[in-house]
Amino acid sequence: MSETSPILKVMQPAEIPDAGLDLRTEVVIVGSGASGAVMAYELSRAGAKVVVLEAGPYIPSSEFQEHTQTAFETLYQDHGNQVNTTGDMVVLQGKCIGGSTVVNTAACFRPPDQVLESWRTEHGLENLSPEVLAPYFDKLESNLSIHQNEPHEVNYNGRLLLEGAKKIGIPASPTSRNVKNCALSGHCLAACRTDRKQSMLVTYLPWASELGATILSGTRADTFEVRDRRITAVNAIATDSTGRNKPVRVEADLVVVAAGPIQTPLLFQKNKLANSSGQVGLNFACHPSLAVFGEHHGPVYAWVGATITAHAGEIENPLRGGYLIEAAMADPVNTSAATDGGVGRDYLDFVANSKNFQSAITLIHDHNVGRVFLEDGRKRIEYDIDDRDFESMREALRGVARIYFAAGAKRVYLPTTRRTTIERESDVDSVINSLTNGKHKYRLASYHPQGTMRMGADPKRSVVGPDGRCHDLDNVYVPDASLFPSSIMVNPQVTVYGLASYIADQIKARG
Repeated sequence: MSETSPILKVMQPAEIPDAGLDLRTEVVIVGSGASGAVMAYELSRAGAKVVVLEAGPYIPSSEFQEHTQTAFETLYQDHGNQVNTTGDMVVLQGKCIGGSTVVNTAACFRPPDQVLESWRTEHGLENLSPEVLAPYFDKLESNLSIHQNEPHEVNYNGRLLLEGAKKIGIPASPTSRNVKNCALSGHCLAACRTDRKQSMLVTYLPWASELGATILSGTRADTFEVRDRRITAVNAIATDSTGRNKPVRVEADLVVVAAGPIQTPLLFQKNKLANSSGQVGLNFACHPSLAVFGEHHGPVYAWVGATITAHAGEIENPLRGGYLIEAAMADPVNTSAATDGGVGRDYLDFVANSKNFQSAITLIHDHNVGRVFLEDGRKRIEYDIDDRDFESMREALRGVARIYFAAGAKRVYLPTTRRTTIERESDVDSVINSLTNGKHKYRLASYHPQGTMRMGADPKRSVVGPDGRCHDLDNVYVPDASLFPSSIMVNPQVTVYGLASYIADQIKARG
Protein backbone atom coordinates (compact mmCIF):
# COMPACT_ATOMS: atom_id res chain seq x y z
CA MET A 1 0.00 0.00 0.00
CA SER A 2 1.15 3.49 -0.74
CA GLU A 3 1.46 6.06 2.03
CA THR A 4 -0.33 8.51 -0.24
CA SER A 5 -3.79 7.88 -1.64
CA PRO A 6 -3.36 5.89 -4.86
CA ILE A 7 -5.50 6.72 -7.87
CA LEU A 8 -7.86 4.12 -9.24
CA LYS A 9 -7.33 3.69 -12.97
CA VAL A 10 -10.22 2.01 -14.79
CA MET A 11 -10.57 1.27 -18.51
CA GLN A 12 -14.17 1.99 -19.43
CA PRO A 13 -16.03 0.55 -22.47
CA ALA A 14 -15.81 3.85 -24.37
CA GLU A 15 -12.02 3.53 -24.32
CA ILE A 16 -12.07 0.08 -25.90
CA PRO A 17 -11.73 0.04 -29.71
CA ASP A 18 -14.80 -1.10 -31.66
CA ALA A 19 -12.80 -4.11 -32.80
CA GLY A 20 -12.33 -5.06 -29.15
CA LEU A 21 -9.33 -6.09 -27.07
CA ASP A 22 -7.15 -9.18 -26.99
CA LEU A 23 -5.10 -9.27 -23.79
CA ARG A 24 -2.48 -11.64 -22.38
CA THR A 25 -1.93 -11.77 -18.66
CA GLU A 26 -0.90 -14.07 -15.84
CA VAL A 27 -4.10 -13.75 -13.79
CA VAL A 28 -7.60 -12.76 -14.89
CA ILE A 29 -10.15 -12.00 -12.16
CA VAL A 30 -13.87 -11.90 -12.88
CA GLY A 31 -15.49 -9.47 -10.44
CA SER A 32 -14.19 -6.49 -8.47
CA GLY A 33 -16.08 -6.86 -5.19
CA ALA A 34 -14.83 -8.01 -1.79
CA SER A 35 -13.06 -11.14 -3.01
CA GLY A 36 -11.97 -9.98 -6.47
CA ALA A 37 -10.43 -6.77 -5.16
CA VAL A 38 -8.49 -8.52 -2.39
CA MET A 39 -7.21 -11.13 -4.85
CA ALA A 40 -6.21 -8.40 -7.33
CA TYR A 41 -4.15 -6.60 -4.70
CA GLU A 42 -2.57 -9.66 -3.09
CA LEU A 43 -1.55 -11.25 -6.39
CA SER A 44 -0.34 -7.93 -7.84
CA ARG A 45 1.72 -7.42 -4.69
CA ALA A 46 3.28 -10.83 -5.30
CA GLY A 47 4.40 -9.62 -8.72
CA ALA A 48 1.72 -11.13 -10.94
CA LYS A 49 0.30 -9.36 -13.96
CA VAL A 50 -3.43 -9.03 -13.23
CA VAL A 51 -6.51 -8.11 -15.27
CA VAL A 52 -9.86 -7.52 -13.52
CA LEU A 53 -13.16 -7.74 -15.43
CA GLU A 54 -16.18 -6.04 -13.86
CA ALA A 55 -19.63 -6.22 -15.46
CA GLY A 56 -20.86 -3.12 -13.63
CA PRO A 57 -20.01 0.53 -14.32
CA TYR A 58 -17.27 2.62 -12.80
CA ILE A 59 -18.85 5.47 -10.87
CA PRO A 60 -16.40 7.55 -8.82
CA SER A 61 -17.40 8.61 -5.33
CA SER A 62 -17.79 12.24 -6.39
CA GLU A 63 -20.76 11.22 -8.55
CA PHE A 64 -22.70 9.43 -5.81
CA GLN A 65 -25.93 11.29 -5.07
CA GLU A 66 -26.74 9.84 -1.63
CA HIS A 67 -30.21 8.95 -2.88
CA THR A 68 -31.29 5.34 -2.45
CA GLN A 69 -33.53 5.06 -5.51
CA THR A 70 -30.83 6.56 -7.75
CA ALA A 71 -28.29 4.14 -6.27
CA PHE A 72 -30.59 1.21 -7.01
CA GLU A 73 -30.76 2.28 -10.64
CA THR A 74 -27.02 2.78 -11.10
CA LEU A 75 -25.12 0.65 -8.57
CA TYR A 76 -27.23 -2.48 -7.93
CA GLN A 77 -27.77 -5.73 -9.77
CA ASP A 78 -30.98 -5.58 -11.83
CA HIS A 79 -31.46 -1.98 -10.64
CA GLY A 80 -32.34 -3.27 -7.18
CA ASN A 81 -35.07 -5.57 -8.52
CA GLN A 82 -33.32 -8.95 -8.31
CA VAL A 83 -35.91 -11.26 -6.76
CA ASN A 84 -36.51 -14.93 -6.02
CA THR A 85 -38.79 -16.99 -8.25
CA THR A 86 -41.66 -16.62 -5.77
CA GLY A 87 -41.34 -12.85 -6.03
CA ASP A 88 -41.54 -12.18 -2.30
CA MET A 89 -37.86 -11.52 -1.54
CA VAL A 90 -35.49 -9.00 -3.09
CA VAL A 91 -31.84 -10.10 -3.23
CA LEU A 92 -29.67 -6.99 -3.17
CA GLN A 93 -26.19 -7.05 -4.70
CA GLY A 94 -23.90 -4.30 -5.89
CA LYS A 95 -23.09 -4.17 -9.59
CA CYS A 96 -20.31 -1.63 -10.01
CA ILE A 97 -16.57 -1.26 -9.56
CA GLY A 98 -16.14 -2.36 -5.93
CA GLY A 99 -19.27 -4.52 -5.95
CA SER A 100 -21.47 -4.81 -2.89
CA THR A 101 -18.79 -3.26 -0.67
CA VAL A 102 -19.74 0.10 -2.21
CA VAL A 103 -23.39 -0.13 -1.16
CA ASN A 104 -23.36 -2.24 2.00
CA THR A 105 -23.92 -0.93 5.52
CA ALA A 106 -20.23 -1.29 6.51
CA ALA A 107 -21.13 -3.74 9.30
CA CYS A 108 -18.22 -6.08 10.09
CA PHE A 109 -18.27 -9.40 11.93
CA ARG A 110 -15.83 -12.28 11.99
CA PRO A 111 -17.51 -15.63 11.29
CA PRO A 112 -18.73 -17.30 14.50
CA ASP A 113 -16.41 -20.05 15.73
CA GLN A 114 -19.39 -22.41 15.83
CA VAL A 115 -19.81 -22.01 12.07
CA LEU A 116 -16.14 -22.64 11.34
CA GLU A 117 -16.25 -25.73 13.54
CA SER A 118 -19.22 -27.06 11.56
CA TRP A 119 -17.26 -26.48 8.34
CA ARG A 120 -14.46 -28.62 9.80
CA THR A 121 -16.64 -31.47 11.01
CA GLU A 122 -19.22 -31.55 8.20
CA HIS A 123 -17.15 -30.49 5.19
CA GLY A 124 -13.60 -31.56 6.05
CA LEU A 125 -12.20 -28.02 6.15
CA GLU A 126 -9.56 -28.58 8.82
CA ASN A 127 -7.60 -25.66 7.39
CA LEU A 128 -10.18 -22.96 8.20
CA SER A 129 -9.91 -22.85 11.96
CA PRO A 130 -10.25 -19.56 13.88
CA GLU A 131 -6.53 -19.81 14.68
CA VAL A 132 -5.51 -20.13 11.02
CA LEU A 133 -7.81 -17.32 9.85
CA ALA A 134 -7.12 -14.90 12.73
CA PRO A 135 -3.98 -13.34 11.15
CA TYR A 136 -5.90 -12.68 7.94
CA PHE A 137 -8.71 -11.00 9.84
CA ASP A 138 -6.22 -9.00 11.88
CA LYS A 139 -4.55 -7.72 8.73
CA LEU A 140 -7.66 -6.72 6.85
CA GLU A 141 -9.24 -5.11 9.93
CA SER A 142 -6.17 -2.92 10.16
CA ASN A 143 -6.15 -2.19 6.42
CA LEU A 144 -9.84 -1.23 6.39
CA SER A 145 -9.94 0.73 9.67
CA ILE A 146 -12.47 -1.70 11.14
CA HIS A 147 -13.38 -0.67 14.67
CA GLN A 148 -16.28 -0.93 17.06
CA ASN A 149 -18.54 2.12 16.91
CA GLU A 150 -17.50 4.70 19.44
CA PRO A 151 -20.18 6.38 21.60
CA HIS A 152 -20.64 9.28 19.18
CA GLU A 153 -21.19 6.79 16.34
CA VAL A 154 -24.14 5.06 18.05
CA ASN A 155 -27.31 6.99 17.28
CA TYR A 156 -30.44 7.11 19.41
CA ASN A 157 -31.88 4.13 17.55
CA GLY A 158 -28.82 2.08 18.46
CA ARG A 159 -28.86 3.27 22.07
CA LEU A 160 -32.49 2.19 22.40
CA LEU A 161 -31.56 -1.30 21.16
CA LEU A 162 -28.70 -1.53 23.66
CA GLU A 163 -30.89 -0.25 26.48
CA GLY A 164 -33.79 -2.62 25.78
CA ALA A 165 -31.55 -5.65 25.30
CA LYS A 166 -29.72 -4.99 28.55
CA LYS A 167 -33.01 -4.79 30.47
CA ILE A 168 -34.11 -8.25 29.35
CA GLY A 169 -30.71 -9.94 29.31
CA ILE A 170 -30.07 -10.29 25.57
CA PRO A 171 -26.38 -9.78 24.65
CA ALA A 172 -25.81 -6.54 22.75
CA SER A 173 -22.99 -4.19 21.80
CA PRO A 174 -22.03 -1.44 19.36
CA THR A 175 -21.30 -2.81 15.88
CA SER A 176 -17.91 -2.75 14.20
CA ARG A 177 -17.66 -1.03 10.80
CA ASN A 178 -15.03 -0.44 8.10
CA VAL A 179 -15.12 3.35 8.22
CA LYS A 180 -12.60 6.10 8.72
CA ASN A 181 -13.84 9.32 10.35
CA CYS A 182 -17.45 8.47 9.44
CA ALA A 183 -19.55 11.48 8.42
CA LEU A 184 -22.63 9.76 9.94
CA SER A 185 -24.76 10.78 6.97
CA GLY A 186 -26.81 7.56 6.98
CA HIS A 187 -26.47 7.01 3.23
CA CYS A 188 -24.48 3.75 3.29
CA LEU A 189 -26.92 1.91 1.02
CA ALA A 190 -26.58 4.68 -1.57
CA ALA A 191 -22.75 4.64 -1.43
CA CYS A 192 -20.40 6.96 0.44
CA ARG A 193 -19.51 10.08 -1.53
CA THR A 194 -16.96 11.21 1.08
CA ASP A 195 -14.92 7.98 0.90
CA ARG A 196 -15.28 7.41 4.64
CA LYS A 197 -16.55 3.86 4.10
CA GLN A 198 -13.46 1.80 3.32
CA SER A 199 -14.97 -0.11 0.42
CA MET A 200 -12.94 -1.83 -2.28
CA LEU A 201 -13.53 1.23 -4.46
CA VAL A 202 -11.21 3.31 -2.27
CA THR A 203 -8.87 0.68 -0.81
CA TYR A 204 -7.84 -2.63 -2.38
CA LEU A 205 -8.69 -1.73 -5.97
CA PRO A 206 -6.64 1.50 -6.03
CA TRP A 207 -3.83 -0.37 -4.27
CA ALA A 208 -3.94 -3.07 -6.95
CA SER A 209 -4.13 -0.44 -9.67
CA GLU A 210 -1.05 1.28 -8.29
CA LEU A 211 0.79 -2.05 -8.50
CA GLY A 212 -0.08 -2.40 -12.18
CA ALA A 213 -3.40 -4.27 -12.23
CA THR A 214 -5.58 -3.50 -15.26
CA ILE A 215 -9.25 -2.97 -14.34
CA LEU A 216 -12.02 -2.95 -16.94
CA SER A 217 -15.55 -1.77 -16.13
CA GLY A 218 -18.75 -2.55 -18.01
CA THR A 219 -17.14 -5.79 -19.20
CA ARG A 220 -19.14 -8.95 -18.57
CA ALA A 221 -17.42 -12.35 -18.67
CA ASP A 222 -19.37 -14.63 -20.99
CA THR A 223 -17.56 -17.77 -22.15
CA PHE A 224 -14.44 -19.74 -21.30
CA GLU A 225 -11.93 -21.35 -23.60
CA VAL A 226 -10.92 -24.68 -22.12
CA ARG A 227 -8.10 -27.11 -22.78
CA ASP A 228 -7.95 -30.31 -20.74
CA ARG A 229 -8.47 -29.24 -17.10
CA ARG A 230 -7.59 -25.59 -17.62
CA ILE A 231 -9.41 -22.44 -18.64
CA THR A 232 -7.02 -20.80 -21.06
CA ALA A 233 -8.98 -17.63 -21.85
CA VAL A 234 -12.03 -15.64 -20.77
CA ASN A 235 -14.21 -14.08 -23.44
CA ALA A 236 -16.13 -11.03 -22.28
CA ILE A 237 -18.42 -8.36 -23.70
CA ALA A 238 -17.84 -4.66 -23.02
CA THR A 239 -20.96 -2.54 -23.47
CA ASP A 240 -20.63 1.23 -23.81
CA SER A 241 -23.20 3.90 -22.96
CA THR A 242 -24.74 3.70 -26.45
CA GLY A 243 -25.34 -0.04 -26.12
CA ARG A 244 -22.56 -1.00 -28.50
CA ASN A 245 -20.95 -4.34 -27.62
CA LYS A 246 -17.21 -4.86 -27.99
CA PRO A 247 -15.44 -8.21 -27.64
CA VAL A 248 -12.75 -8.60 -24.99
CA ARG A 249 -10.61 -11.72 -24.82
CA VAL A 250 -8.20 -12.31 -21.95
CA GLU A 251 -5.75 -15.19 -22.18
CA ALA A 252 -4.39 -16.08 -18.75
CA ASP A 253 -2.44 -18.71 -16.82
CA LEU A 254 -4.68 -18.45 -13.78
CA VAL A 255 -8.41 -17.70 -13.61
CA VAL A 256 -10.19 -16.34 -10.53
CA VAL A 257 -13.99 -16.21 -10.68
CA ALA A 258 -15.21 -13.78 -8.03
CA ALA A 259 -18.49 -12.63 -9.53
CA GLY A 260 -20.60 -13.38 -6.45
CA PRO A 261 -22.83 -16.23 -5.26
CA ILE A 262 -25.40 -15.71 -8.02
CA GLN A 263 -23.33 -14.71 -11.06
CA THR A 264 -20.44 -17.12 -10.38
CA PRO A 265 -22.48 -20.35 -10.58
CA LEU A 266 -24.45 -19.03 -13.56
CA LEU A 267 -21.19 -18.45 -15.42
CA PHE A 268 -20.05 -22.00 -14.73
CA GLN A 269 -23.46 -23.40 -15.66
CA LYS A 270 -23.49 -21.50 -18.95
CA ASN A 271 -20.07 -22.94 -19.78
CA LYS A 272 -20.94 -26.42 -18.43
CA LEU A 273 -17.84 -26.54 -16.25
CA ALA A 274 -16.70 -27.68 -12.79
CA ASN A 275 -19.90 -29.59 -12.02
CA SER A 276 -18.92 -33.24 -11.71
CA SER A 277 -20.44 -33.09 -8.20
CA GLY A 278 -23.73 -31.72 -9.51
CA GLN A 279 -23.51 -29.02 -6.83
CA VAL A 280 -22.95 -25.87 -8.89
CA GLY A 281 -25.78 -23.47 -8.10
CA LEU A 282 -27.16 -25.57 -5.24
CA ASN A 283 -26.99 -24.89 -1.48
CA PHE A 284 -28.06 -21.25 -1.83
CA ALA A 285 -28.53 -19.41 1.47
CA CYS A 286 -29.11 -15.71 1.99
CA HIS A 287 -29.88 -14.64 5.59
CA PRO A 288 -33.53 -13.72 4.83
CA SER A 289 -34.04 -10.42 6.61
CA LEU A 290 -37.06 -8.73 8.16
CA ALA A 291 -37.37 -5.09 9.21
CA VAL A 292 -39.25 -4.43 12.45
CA PHE A 293 -40.40 -1.06 13.78
CA GLY A 294 -41.26 0.00 17.31
CA GLU A 295 -43.32 3.16 17.70
CA HIS A 296 -42.27 5.44 20.55
CA HIS A 297 -44.04 8.41 22.10
CA GLY A 298 -41.41 10.83 20.86
CA PRO A 299 -38.91 11.23 18.00
CA VAL A 300 -36.17 8.64 17.38
CA TYR A 301 -35.08 9.64 13.85
CA ALA A 302 -33.60 6.18 13.34
CA TRP A 303 -32.24 7.10 9.89
CA VAL A 304 -30.04 9.86 11.32
CA GLY A 305 -26.43 8.78 11.84
CA ALA A 306 -24.70 5.59 10.75
CA THR A 307 -26.93 3.06 9.00
CA ILE A 308 -26.04 0.28 11.47
CA THR A 309 -24.83 1.28 14.90
CA ALA A 310 -25.53 -1.57 17.35
CA HIS A 311 -26.62 -5.19 17.40
CA ALA A 312 -28.11 -7.76 19.76
CA GLY A 313 -28.67 -11.51 19.85
CA GLU A 314 -26.91 -14.81 20.37
CA ILE A 315 -24.48 -14.34 17.51
CA GLU A 316 -22.00 -16.91 18.81
CA ASN A 317 -24.72 -19.56 18.77
CA PRO A 318 -26.03 -19.48 15.18
CA LEU A 319 -26.47 -23.24 14.78
CA ARG A 320 -28.63 -23.60 17.88
CA GLY A 321 -31.33 -21.01 17.48
CA GLY A 322 -29.21 -17.90 17.53
CA TYR A 323 -30.18 -14.79 15.63
CA LEU A 324 -28.81 -11.33 14.96
CA ILE A 325 -30.70 -8.06 15.39
CA GLU A 326 -29.12 -4.95 13.88
CA ALA A 327 -30.25 -1.41 14.67
CA ALA A 328 -30.73 -0.09 11.16
CA MET A 329 -33.01 2.16 9.11
CA ALA A 330 -32.70 3.72 5.68
CA ASP A 331 -35.29 6.50 5.30
CA PRO A 332 -39.04 7.05 5.79
CA VAL A 333 -39.98 6.09 2.21
CA ASN A 334 -38.13 2.78 2.35
CA THR A 335 -39.64 2.15 5.77
CA SER A 336 -43.09 1.93 4.19
CA ALA A 337 -41.81 -0.79 1.84
CA ALA A 338 -40.74 -2.97 4.77
CA THR A 339 -44.18 -3.15 6.41
CA ASP A 340 -47.76 -2.27 5.54
CA GLY A 341 -47.91 1.50 5.62
CA GLY A 342 -51.46 1.58 4.34
CA VAL A 343 -52.86 3.72 1.51
CA GLY A 344 -54.08 7.27 1.19
CA ARG A 345 -54.34 9.12 4.49
CA ASP A 346 -53.15 6.03 6.42
CA TYR A 347 -49.96 6.01 4.38
CA LEU A 348 -49.31 9.72 4.86
CA ASP A 349 -49.85 9.38 8.61
CA PHE A 350 -47.58 6.32 8.74
CA VAL A 351 -44.71 8.10 6.96
CA ALA A 352 -45.17 11.28 8.98
CA ASN A 353 -45.04 9.21 12.15
CA SER A 354 -41.94 7.27 11.09
CA LYS A 355 -39.74 9.75 12.94
CA ASN A 356 -40.95 8.04 16.13
CA PHE A 357 -39.94 4.56 14.96
CA GLN A 358 -37.21 2.50 16.50
CA SER A 359 -35.93 0.24 13.72
CA ALA A 360 -33.96 -2.98 13.33
CA ILE A 361 -33.47 -5.83 10.91
CA THR A 362 -33.17 -9.51 11.77
CA LEU A 363 -30.72 -12.07 10.38
CA ILE A 364 -30.70 -15.84 10.89
CA HIS A 365 -28.52 -18.83 10.10
CA ASP A 366 -30.69 -20.25 7.31
CA HIS A 367 -30.37 -23.73 5.84
CA ASN A 368 -28.98 -24.00 2.31
CA VAL A 369 -32.29 -24.90 0.67
CA GLY A 370 -32.16 -22.66 -2.41
CA ARG A 371 -30.60 -22.90 -5.82
CA VAL A 372 -29.49 -20.57 -8.60
CA PHE A 373 -29.91 -21.72 -12.19
CA LEU A 374 -30.52 -20.74 -15.79
CA GLU A 375 -33.90 -21.38 -17.39
CA ASP A 376 -34.25 -20.55 -21.07
CA GLY A 377 -31.15 -18.41 -20.66
CA ARG A 378 -32.67 -16.42 -17.78
CA LYS A 379 -31.40 -16.18 -14.21
CA ARG A 380 -33.50 -17.88 -11.56
CA ILE A 381 -33.11 -17.72 -7.78
CA GLU A 382 -35.27 -20.42 -6.24
CA TYR A 383 -35.63 -19.87 -2.52
CA ASP A 384 -38.50 -20.06 -0.05
CA ILE A 385 -38.31 -19.98 3.73
CA ASP A 386 -37.74 -23.45 5.15
CA ASP A 387 -39.98 -24.37 8.11
CA ARG A 388 -36.89 -24.83 10.29
CA ASP A 389 -35.70 -21.35 9.40
CA PHE A 390 -39.12 -19.87 10.00
CA GLU A 391 -38.86 -20.94 13.63
CA SER A 392 -35.59 -18.99 13.90
CA MET A 393 -37.18 -15.99 12.20
CA ARG A 394 -40.07 -16.11 14.64
CA GLU A 395 -37.69 -16.18 17.61
CA ALA A 396 -35.81 -13.21 16.17
CA LEU A 397 -39.09 -11.28 15.85
CA ARG A 398 -39.94 -12.22 19.44
CA GLY A 399 -36.58 -10.92 20.60
CA VAL A 400 -36.98 -7.63 18.73
CA ALA A 401 -40.48 -7.04 20.11
CA ARG A 402 -39.38 -7.72 23.67
CA ILE A 403 -36.41 -5.35 23.28
CA TYR A 404 -38.63 -2.61 21.86
CA PHE A 405 -41.16 -2.74 24.69
CA ALA A 406 -38.32 -2.83 27.24
CA ALA A 407 -36.95 0.32 25.59
CA GLY A 408 -40.30 2.11 25.95
CA ALA A 409 -42.08 1.45 22.66
CA LYS A 410 -45.89 1.66 22.70
CA ARG A 411 -46.48 -0.45 19.58
CA VAL A 412 -44.54 -2.85 17.32
CA TYR A 413 -45.07 -3.14 13.56
CA LEU A 414 -44.27 -6.58 12.16
CA PRO A 415 -42.90 -7.09 8.61
CA THR A 416 -46.00 -8.86 7.30
CA THR A 417 -47.64 -8.28 3.93
CA ARG A 418 -50.84 -7.14 5.67
CA ARG A 419 -50.42 -4.88 8.68
CA THR A 420 -49.83 -6.78 11.91
CA THR A 421 -49.02 -4.93 15.11
CA ILE A 422 -48.34 -5.87 18.72
CA GLU A 423 -50.13 -3.34 20.91
CA ARG A 424 -48.79 -4.32 24.33
CA GLU A 425 -45.92 -6.29 25.80
CA SER A 426 -48.24 -8.96 27.19
CA ASP A 427 -49.34 -9.79 23.62
CA VAL A 428 -45.86 -10.53 22.25
CA ASP A 429 -46.00 -14.30 22.59
CA SER A 430 -49.57 -14.74 21.37
CA VAL A 431 -49.04 -12.57 18.26
CA ILE A 432 -45.65 -14.09 17.38
CA ASN A 433 -46.94 -17.63 17.96
CA SER A 434 -49.83 -16.96 15.59
CA LEU A 435 -47.47 -16.26 12.68
CA THR A 436 -47.23 -19.08 10.14
CA ASN A 437 -44.81 -19.80 7.32
CA GLY A 438 -45.97 -19.21 3.76
CA LYS A 439 -45.28 -17.47 0.49
CA HIS A 440 -46.06 -13.76 0.16
CA LYS A 441 -46.79 -13.41 3.88
CA TYR A 442 -43.70 -11.41 4.81
CA ARG A 443 -41.71 -8.53 3.36
CA LEU A 444 -38.37 -10.25 2.90
CA ALA A 445 -35.03 -8.88 1.81
CA SER A 446 -31.63 -10.48 1.45
CA TYR A 447 -28.31 -8.65 1.44
CA HIS A 448 -26.09 -11.73 1.81
CA PRO A 449 -26.35 -14.42 -0.91
CA GLN A 450 -23.92 -17.28 -0.36
CA GLY A 451 -23.20 -20.99 -0.78
CA THR A 452 -23.68 -21.87 -4.46
CA MET A 453 -20.11 -23.13 -5.16
CA ARG A 454 -19.72 -25.04 -1.89
CA MET A 455 -16.22 -25.55 -0.54
CA GLY A 456 -15.32 -28.95 0.86
CA ALA A 457 -12.72 -31.68 1.00
CA ASP A 458 -14.86 -34.26 -0.83
CA PRO A 459 -15.10 -33.60 -4.61
CA LYS A 460 -18.33 -35.60 -4.75
CA ARG A 461 -20.07 -33.22 -2.33
CA SER A 462 -18.50 -29.87 -3.18
CA VAL A 463 -17.32 -27.70 -6.07
CA VAL A 464 -14.29 -25.96 -4.59
CA GLY A 465 -11.48 -27.55 -2.59
CA PRO A 466 -10.06 -26.40 0.75
CA ASP A 467 -7.53 -24.16 -1.03
CA GLY A 468 -10.22 -22.40 -3.10
CA ARG A 469 -9.40 -24.24 -6.33
CA CYS A 470 -12.17 -25.93 -8.31
CA HIS A 471 -11.98 -29.70 -7.91
CA ASP A 472 -12.47 -30.19 -11.66
CA LEU A 473 -10.03 -27.55 -12.92
CA ASP A 474 -6.33 -27.09 -12.31
CA ASN A 475 -6.02 -23.32 -12.69
CA VAL A 476 -9.39 -21.93 -11.56
CA TYR A 477 -10.12 -20.48 -8.11
CA VAL A 478 -13.34 -19.20 -6.55
CA PRO A 479 -12.86 -16.91 -3.52
CA ASP A 480 -16.29 -15.22 -3.13
CA ALA A 481 -19.16 -16.02 -0.74
CA SER A 482 -20.42 -18.73 -3.07
CA LEU A 483 -17.85 -21.09 -1.54
CA PHE A 484 -19.36 -20.85 1.99
CA PRO A 485 -20.33 -24.42 2.96
CA SER A 486 -23.20 -22.99 5.03
CA SER A 487 -24.82 -19.75 6.04
CA ILE A 488 -22.80 -17.79 8.59
CA MET A 489 -25.67 -15.60 9.99
CA VAL A 490 -23.54 -12.46 10.32
CA ASN A 491 -22.70 -9.89 7.63
CA PRO A 492 -20.27 -11.76 5.36
CA GLN A 493 -17.83 -9.14 4.08
CA VAL A 494 -15.11 -9.81 6.67
CA THR A 495 -15.33 -13.57 6.06
CA VAL A 496 -15.04 -12.99 2.31
CA TYR A 497 -12.05 -10.67 2.72
CA GLY A 498 -10.32 -13.17 5.01
CA LEU A 499 -10.95 -16.21 2.82
CA ALA A 500 -9.85 -14.34 -0.32
CA SER A 501 -6.62 -13.32 1.37
CA TYR A 502 -6.11 -16.90 2.57
CA ILE A 503 -6.75 -18.32 -0.92
CA ALA A 504 -4.33 -15.79 -2.41
CA ASP A 505 -1.68 -17.24 -0.11
CA GLN A 506 -2.53 -20.75 -1.29
CA ILE A 507 -2.05 -19.60 -4.89
CA LYS A 508 1.28 -18.00 -4.07
CA ALA A 509 2.41 -21.12 -2.21
CA ARG A 510 1.65 -23.14 -5.35
CA GLY A 511 3.86 -20.84 -7.33
